Amino acid sequence: MSEPVDQEVEAIKTVLAALAPLSEKARASVLDYVVRRLSVPSLASLPAPPARGGTPALQSGGGEPGESPVHIKQFKEEKGPRSANEMAALVAYYLANIAPPGGRKASVNHEDIETHFKIAGFPLPGHVRQTLPNAKNAGYFDHVGEGEYRLNAVGHNLVAHSLPRAQLAKGGKRGRTA
Repeated sequence: MSEPVDQEVEAIKTVLAALAPLSEKARASVLDYVVRRLSVPSLASLPAPPARGGTPALQSGGGEPGESPVHIKQFKEEKGPRSANEMAALVAYYLANIAPPGGRKASVNHEDIETHFKIAGFPLPGHVRQTLPNAKNAGYFDHVGEGEYRLNAVGHNLVAHSLPRAQLAKGGKRGRTA
């Protein structure tokens, strides 16, 4: 079952590696050609996402008109999740708020977790299927259907306001001082 996911991840890595050294204009030209050659529907033909209020993650890139979306790997590096539960919350937040419009979704499942952990370069937990139930038990998700979980306010606040924690560890203070 993970073979198609692995193939997708490898294809994404290959495309990103091939496009990374090119200029923005050259990337657009290559992608335009590939989209036409493979008869892929244009992203412009997809419906626009609903307007969203600005969040710290969106302000740092992605989601604003004219800006390139932040890549999941870059977002993971900015936020620095320390556990699979935190990374699962980050994936759900990314897919709901930051991913390119055609890739956004309100809920996540274990396949989303496996795919995006791999793309972001985050170590896969031993039991991927248990990641979302564990993150739900940690308080970050609500169960919304068979194998589907939606980030709740606690998980949203973790990603949007509490990560990265590195700033706190480097002498930053939070809360009251004694």
